[in-house]
This record gives sequence, structure tokens and C-alpha cells, in this order.
Amino acid sequence: MFSLCFFFPLEFFVFIFFFFFLSLQAGWTPLHIAASAGRDEIVKALLDKGAHVNAVNQNGCTPLHYAASKNKQEIAIMLLENGADPDATDHFESTPLHRAAAKGNLKMIQILLRHKASVNIQDSEGNTPLHLACDEERVDEAKLLVSHGASIHIENKEELTPLKVAKGGLGAILKRMVEG
Repeated sequence: MFSLCFFFPLEFFVFIFFFFFLSLQAGWTPLHIAASAGRDEIVKALLDKGAHVNAVNQNGCTPLHYAASKNKQEIAIMLLENGADPDATDHFESTPLHRAAAKGNLKMIQILLRHKASVNIQDSEGNTPLHLACDEERVDEAKLLVSHGASIHIENKEELTPLKVAKGGLGAILKRMVEG
């Protein structure tokens, strides 16, 4: 432990020990905590020291799930460049792309798509990222997903396609995009 003091600043240790109990209770690793909190420098230090980039907590979430959900773009890039699985699923079978689409994080969606995230993966309710974007009226996000091959025909467990959950004129926009 003493030798680690030469590699990490004191702030790092305060940060890690502050969340120590969270780690014990919920299976969060220091990388989960740093990614969720948006601490780029700590994420980089942990990755440089070999932190397990695809570790899962009690909810089945990886650090990338939290970076995507909270729109921590630089952290997502670091995680992906260090081998994070863009298609990792949590206990609800949601991927980081599901989270970014639901939250309307357009730039995060672009990052995940550049790293080959699958656009048609269904979560435990049968929803694809496009279903979630449509349900939340995320026009630009839905258009981006469709332009990368997201299907407007996949039905969720309620037998609804993304077009059926789309609100306002979004369904018509997506239909025109696909029909060209």
C-alpha cells in the first residue's frame, strides 16, 4: 500500500476509501465508482494499473453502463479503448446503448456506435435502444440509430415496434427514413 502512494495522489485514496463501503455492499469496483462520478484522471490511473474494465456489480452493470448513462464521454472512450464490451448487458439485459438512447445522450450514442455497439439488442422487456429513444421522443437519437441499422420492425414483449411507441411525428420521420 505504501508504494502505491508514489503512483497516485492523496485525492485518489480519499476518493476510494470514501466509497469503500459501497464497493463491499454492491460489488462496485473503484473503476465503477470513478466512471460513475466522472473522474477521468482516476479512471485513467486505474486502467493504467490494469483495472478490470468489464467488471460487473450486483446489478450486472459495467463501468461503461454508468459512463453511458451519465454521459461521461471521455470516460466511455477510455473504457472502450481499453477493451470495454459495448454490448455488455446488465440484469435487465440493457446495454450501454440502451442507457444512452433512453437518456438522449446523442454524442454517447455516436461513441458507442463507432465502437460497434449492436443497435438491435433487446432488453428483458424486448425493447431495443430505438424503442427507448422513441418512447422518450428523442428525435435525433432515433434518427441516428436508424441510420446505423436499427430496425423499426422489432416488437417488444408488448408487441409494439419502435414506430408504435414513437410519440408525435417521430414515427412518420423514421418510416420515411427507412422507406427512403
